[in-house]
Amino acid sequence: MICLGIESTAHTFGIGIVDENGTILANTRHTLETEKGGIHPVKAAQAHILYYDELIKSALKSANINLEDINLISFSQGPGLGQCLRTGAVAARSLSGMLNIPLIGVNHCVAHLEIGLLEGATDPVLLYLSGANTQVIAYAAGRYRVFGETIDIVIGNGLDKFAREVGMGFPGGPK
Repeated sequence: MICLGIESTAHTFGIGIVDENGTILANTRHTLETEKGGIHPVKAAQAHILYYDELIKSALKSANINLEDINLISFSQGPGLGQCLRTGAVAARSLSGMLNIPLIGVNHCVAHLEIGLLEGATDPVLLYLSGANTQVIAYAAGRYRVFGETIDIVIGNGLDKFAREVGMGFPGGPK
């Protein structure tokens, strides 16, 4: 079983390929960086469209597989920027239909928590700060639990603004 995943929640468009054991076979991405300001959703979605073909070809080459070897397509279903999410969803649906294979939407926040589980964390708690999404999520007793969330206190945007003001550039969170 081989899964191709598409990440398109904001400024980064990524293609990941994993096997049934969770082994990462490929991880390619393009990040739209801006000199001033933050993410302009339409421009980010346009960049996703421009780089999609190149990224998928690069991921398949890196994984040393053909498109026909893919058994499942996954994509970031949200939260994120609407235009960017839509671009990834259209790409995912197109591939799924073309290859006649299943399609599964993934919650972006939960995916971050899953990374912790893959790295060996037990019952992790995540403070998720991304743009306008702020959530406290935990994994306990085999379930995800959201302890609090808001889309009106934009801590992630604050980190980005701070990074730009001190000359670190955008996106500020990772930097």
